Amino acid sequence: MKAMTFKEAAAAVKSTTELNGKFDRISTDTRKIEPDSLFIAIKGENFDGHTFAQKAIECGASAVLCERDCGLGEKQILVENTRLALLDLAGYYRSLFNIPVIGITGSVGKTTTKEMTHAVMSSKYNTLKNEGNLNNEIGVPLTLFRLEKCHEAAVIEMGMSDFNEISRMTRAVKPDAAIISNIGVSHIEHLGSREGILRAKLEILEGMKADAPVILNGDDDMLVTVRPGAHPVIYYGIENENSSFKASEITSKESETGLTVGFSGGSGRVNLPFPGRHNVYNALAAVAAGTLFGIDVQSGLEALKNYVPAGMRQRINKKCGITFIEDCYNASPDSQAAALAVLGGMNAERRIAVIGDMLELGSVSEEAHYGVGKKAGENAIDVVFTYGERSLETAKGARDAGVKLVKSFGDKNELAEELKAFLKEGDAALFKASRGMKLEDVIYSVYESLDK
Repeated sequence: MKAMTFKEAAAAVKSTTELNGKFDRISTDTRKIEPDSLFIAIKGENFDGHTFAQKAIECGASAVLCERDCGLGEKQILVENTRLALLDLAGYYRSLFNIPVIGITGSVGKTTTKEMTHAVMSSKYNTLKNEGNLNNEIGVPLTLFRLEKCHEAAVIEMGMSDFNEISRMTRAVKPDAAIISNIGVSHIEHLGSREGILRAKLEILEGMKADAPVILNGDDDMLVTVRPGAHPVIYYGIENENSSFKASEITSKESETGLTVGFSGGSGRVNLPFPGRHNVYNALAAVAAGTLFGIDVQSGLEALKNYVPAGMRQRINKKCGITFIEDCYNASPDSQAAALAVLGGMNAERRIAVIGDMLELGSVSEEAHYGVGKKAGENAIDVVFTYGERSLETAKGARDAGVKLVKSFGDKNELAEELKAFLKEGDAALFKASRGMKLEDVIYSVYESLDK
């Protein structure tokens, strides 16, 4: 990060300090302290950074941002709330960069949309993005502090589980354009309804200039109702004829999707190296964003030809003649349906869905899990193995939908052992669950047995 004086930082968080000098690093973890850094003492559910304030100084931090007196004299900058101060400081730091910033949120697909948008923007600009799952009120500001003089653009994903979280983050990010991928039921346990989820996602507009454009999924029944004041709206979609960026002539293969993109200046055809109709939406959003900053549609589509899925998001891996679809990063009813459609389109002897619980669905959980099982039947899945108590409803739905073989497991080791004996050459197996289920443990156990 660019060097900042301690007095400059104190002013940004509405505090004061007599400490002279500068810092060029931010840390919230004493295990990663570097010299000339500012340590921010974050109070969390399981830890309190204030108890490590003295250690931070001993490890080389020049000062500590804290909520209470930690006995560090002039080396501490006092604020009421360090979490909010972290966002305020990041917002000030972001304002030092006159570069285009794209903010992204949505219920499903926002990380993939972020990755694709980064790929498009990187075809013209040196572009920063969140790494991994750093899309919350700690990860977003820490990402902003990674901005350097060399950066020419940034793509920042913002996630949330409750109201006001995106509101606070977007005021730091200050997006020049925003993408909202869709409105599903993820986190409905906290937000009450899809209308509540829409309201929470629209908080992203609060950090934007009044005339900054917003890019919306025109096929989403909630997003097409949005009237965001003076913000110009750009729709993308497959079904909506009013979409400025519309996909047609979609063809799917095991690991490739062909599509024609129609736009005001014409159309372009491309084969993209990832499967699934849902990824068509993500690609359209990314291309639409690129056009706002001087990247024409064909150049954006060309950039996506080299896109590689991040982390455990529908990554296809082949071992011993078995096709594995690793999709363990997260799960919701919509993303489960999309993943099952991809599995259903696979050319395989047997299509096997290994499905784990979806979390934070509140009162709709039972119905949603049952619906996933029904989707398995609709997509001609041959085998469904479920893991977790909630997914017993998925098993029930799969049986009712006519899936030939359905088994449920409450222990990951038992599930892994069953799969080791069951899988054979010619199979395609999807693994998908909410992040908290850690279904990748099963995948790695199966891989280990195949590698022997």
